[in-house]
Amino acid sequence: MRLLLQRVKKASVVSDNLQREEIGEGLLVFVAFKEGDTNKELEYGVKKVLNIRLFDDEEGVMNHSLLERGGELLLVSQFTLYGSAKRGNRPSYIAAAPAAVAIPLYNKFHALLSKGLGREVASGVFGADMKVSLVNDGPVTIWIDTDI
Repeated sequence: MRLLLQRVKKASVVSDNLQREEIGEGLLVFVAFKEGDTNKELEYGVKKVLNIRLFDDEEGVMNHSLLERGGELLLVSQFTLYGSAKRGNRPSYIAAAPAAVAIPLYNKFHALLSKGLGREVASGVFGADMKVSLVNDGPVTIWIDTDI
């Protein structure tokens, strides 16, 4: 599983011009899955997202987690995180899990994040054409691979 975390002042996603989800201060998390990802990777990812210290304390040091800050969370599926442009100019997405594998993983990851956060996590629609807007705070952007 691959995660891209962005600390945001606000973020929103519109899916197929229908569903709109938005959050205030917190994390925008893009996620992609690969073949072989299991509950082990999901649990690791949940712990990282909820506990990584990306929010400033009183002295301006990143010492607080999303849980400690009480921030919001927006989850967006993005298979292109596994895109490879090593050869040629057209990225290959062969490393990304097919939808039949990724959809159940995404749904379970969303449920685990919601449970850990203690409230429903805002999310995009898996596989939809989405428009994401954000105000990156810092900017702070962290890349996490769950290959453990």
